[in-house]
Amino acid sequence: MIKVLVADDHAIVRKGLVQIISDTLDIQVADEAASAEEVFATTRAKTFDVIVLDLDLGEDSGLEVLRVLSSEKPDLPVLILSVHPEEQYAVRLLQAGAAGYLNKDSAPDRLVAAIRRVAEGRRYVSPLVAEGLLDALEHNTAGLPHERLSEREFQVLRLIASGKTVTEIGDMLSLSVKTISTYRTRVLEKLSLSNNAELTRYAIEHNLVQ
Repeated sequence: MIKVLVADDHAIVRKGLVQIISDTLDIQVADEAASAEEVFATTRAKTFDVIVLDLDLGEDSGLEVLRVLSSEKPDLPVLILSVHPEEQYAVRLLQAGAAGYLNKDSAPDRLVAAIRRVAEGRRYVSPLVAEGLLDALEHNTAGLPHERLSEREFQVLRLIASGKTVTEIGDMLSLSVKTISTYRTRVLEKLSLSNNAELTRYAIEHNLVQ
């Protein structure tokens, strides 16, 4: 039996995921979490085979949660769910330690298949993402500008585009305002942008924020 922790801050979505998983004979929802704190507390107290993690966990970043889990539980597969297009996030999250990435619009059977695959120790990406990766390798393309950002720069980009101030971002990431401002400057330079308004427009145009 594959024991799964379902982590999503929206109760309706969480219950829907639980229902999908409950219709299988070999997968069991062993627990649920609605925040980063609940994810950490639950994984430290119990044993799971797979975590199904929402990328946007309320005020918490699924990317930060993933980093902590990768450090504390390196052998625990994390399957990321998100409303964002797979081609925008899948590769970055796989590089950050995720075992798979799935868009929330995917059919229920794909969720079940993804859980089974990552539970076996393999990676899961959709055929669309796999095709894109092969195409990029074949043509040696550099990708979009934001794909060249570091993980922290990418995170700051998303938070600024979501309307957070540098002070709020600093508090969320436990970093100084000066450090966040430095990341912001790097992001603007790498994306050839001038201000937060242009940065926000870029993020929206590329489906990097909800």
